[in-house]
Amino acid sequence: MSEISNALEECGALQFGTFTLASGAKSDYYINIKKASTNPRVLYLISQLMAEKMQKENIRPDRIAGIVLGSIPLAAALSMATGIPFVMVRKEQKDHGTQQLIEGDLDRGENVLVIEDVVTSAGSSAKAIALLRENGAVVTDIMSVVDREGGGKENLAKIGVKLSALITGSEIVKGKR
Repeated sequence: MSEISNALEECGALQFGTFTLASGAKSDYYINIKKASTNPRVLYLISQLMAEKMQKENIRPDRIAGIVLGSIPLAAALSMATGIPFVMVRKEQKDHGTQQLIEGDLDRGENVLVIEDVVTSAGSSAKAIALLRENGAVVTDIMSVVDREGGGKENLAKIGVKLSALITGSEIVKGKR
């Protein structure tokens, strides 16, 4: 079993039961990445593994983007591990403050790596990518902790984005059900 799979299980992120996912799909397991991203040891491990994967796959962004709320700690940790600044992408506009959907500095033409916690169908990822692109970002890569293998990789490929994941759902639950 991989280091990330062990860490997710040990921190209680892997749960079994009956769950409805953000995509609306039903599942007999759930990966609560918030349990992982609020655990300093696991968050550090994720940031290190993502930084290694970026280097191995020659992903060299100008910015990292996290989608509010789940992937913000992941994006912040990866930013600290790599020295690459990050932005936060909101799902909806607030009615106070600056009312920005993208928080942080983003310049036109910058190459942005989107970070996700768990990707199933990639619906929320696709919306965030569209928003980033509308604001001048170049997005060709997304990295997630887990690819649940629910069509997300294929859906992202249709919009010209490559998904890289630290682990797949089937690798995590193998032999555990």
